[in-house]
Amino acid sequence: MAICPIDAGRYGSEEIKRLFNEENRLQRMLDVEVALVEALADLGEIPREGAEKIKEMAKASIVTPEKVKLRERKTRHDVMAMVEVLAEACNEFGKYVHWGATSYDIVDTAWALIIRDAINIIEKKLSNFRDRLCNLALKYRDLIMVGRTHGQHAVPITFGFKLAVYAAEIGRSLERLKEMKKRVLVGKMSGAVGTMASFGERGIEIERIVMEKLGLKSAEISTQIVCRDRFAELICWAAILASSLDRMATEIRNLQRTEILEVAEGFEVGAQVGSSTMPHKQNPVDCEKVSGLAKVLRGFVITGLENIPLWHERDLTNSSSERFIIPHTFIILDDMISTMDRVFANLRVFPDRMKRNLEITKGSILTEAVMMALARKGLGRQRAHELLRKISMKAFSEGTTIKEELLRNEEVMKYLSEEEINSLMRFENYLGKTYELIDRAINYAIKQ
Repeated sequence: MAICPIDAGRYGSEEIKRLFNEENRLQRMLDVEVALVEALADLGEIPREGAEKIKEMAKASIVTPEKVKLRERKTRHDVMAMVEVLAEACNEFGKYVHWGATSYDIVDTAWALIIRDAINIIEKKLSNFRDRLCNLALKYRDLIMVGRTHGQHAVPITFGFKLAVYAAEIGRSLERLKEMKKRVLVGKMSGAVGTMASFGERGIEIERIVMEKLGLKSAEISTQIVCRDRFAELICWAAILASSLDRMATEIRNLQRTEILEVAEGFEVGAQVGSSTMPHKQNPVDCEKVSGLAKVLRGFVITGLENIPLWHERDLTNSSSERFIIPHTFIILDDMISTMDRVFANLRVFPDRMKRNLEITKGSILTEAVMMALARKGLGRQRAHELLRKISMKAFSEGTTIKEELLRNEEVMKYLSEEEINSLMRFENYLGKTYELIDRAINYAIKQ
């Protein structure tokens, strides 16, 4: 019976989960062992037939997870258990298995291979999500809505503007990812404590050939392990992206409130159930799931950072935690991206509610426009601010509109005509450089 909800099938695509299962992780370690013996054979360090035999037997269908785990009961060392099972399968050539290597030459290089495959999946999904946000930003570039600060009405924006902000944010995550890959996707073949002493004079050459065969860069220098600042950067990047997705999910949840209801998650009216007791409910369950999973990924940051300070040239305190945080980071992130892409693909948008909400403050969200108009006419910014503050308070307490109070105010009428006030009270006239900013954000995002 599954204990982890990932194993139960609740989170993550099969495509990404396959990368982190026992068979694939074992196969990736075997792949590194093969690259090592092939490099050694290329340099004449071991017989070519030995390398070929090891390559033939280095398959997770032969060196199975079950065999390795059974041997680990004896060795109490997972990599040595794998080495012994592989060596026995290779008969007389088994003596060349793991030649000169230390365990984390194999483990860390295998991690790099798995992480590379996982990043490819994440990057593709994230790029598709970025494209969806860009397209929606263009679709809704003219749909005026309330801009909010501190949970209150501020000044008008368009829904396309909000979506362009999100597209640019995803663009930054893609930009960070591309920059980070050169630091994270590295392997090592440097032996105990990283000096390459076990490989003799050809250590650097052996490592270079191994990494070329695997399509990886060599770490510039390592201890017995690849230094964990690299993995910490990866986890921090994932947590930042998760928090960006959480921000979008939280906004949709807020805009779906009954009192606001400007947008809402899609809802399958034919079958979906919102509540076990309240038949009318249409809850934003996908966005709430994303917000919940973001908490988990932010929590992994502490573990990733704690794995940087290890004793001397290494200890084992990173190993057990990384078995959790690396697979779970990618699988959870994969699920979050797919979920938010589905949310925006099926998003319900309610323009009539946006229009109604624009009007409920009776013109208050345009007081900045009037203030700046008065300031430019010569009243001065500070005096104009105080005047509009008083007008706003009077309109709020008496239930009148801002326009009515402006037309009644003698000081305002000294500077502004009725026609000018009418123009200032139109939402579409106070969008500033909204459209240029949308285009600028989209042009940036699509280049990442």
